[in-house]
Order: sequence, then C-alpha cells, then structure tokens
Amino acid sequence: MSVKRNRRKQTQSLQERLAAFAESARERARSLPPGREREMLLQRAKQNEITSSLTDWLSAPVSPRRGPS
Repeated sequence: MSVKRNRRKQTQSLQERLAAFAESARERARSLPPGREREMLLQRAKQNEITSSLTDWLSAPVSPRRGPS
C-alpha cells in the first residue's frame, strides 16, 4: 500500500521564500541574547541568502563560449 504525499503548489518563488526565511531568522536572532541559538539562526539566514544567490546564478542564461583563438 502506498502513502499519498501531500502536494502543495508554491505561490512564491524559491528565492522569495529563502529571502523571507532569512529576514525572519535575522529578526528572531535580534531578540535573542548572544548564544548558540542566536548564532544558529544567523548561520541559517546566511545559508539561505547564499542559496538564493546560487539559484539566481544557476538559472541565469548562459552566454556562448568562444573557442580558443
């Protein structure tokens, strides 16, 4: 018997979702005292921003390469 997966249509792009998470994580980190939890939130925010940048870079159109002259 197979289990039916919940499928969900995304209304925001991946970049928008990553940016929103990074923003909320930074906001939550501001309200915390210095410590491990705050550092983890800031690290995840930075990772999401980097992932968003990489996704943009990977989805950018590729220009044709020139051969050796």
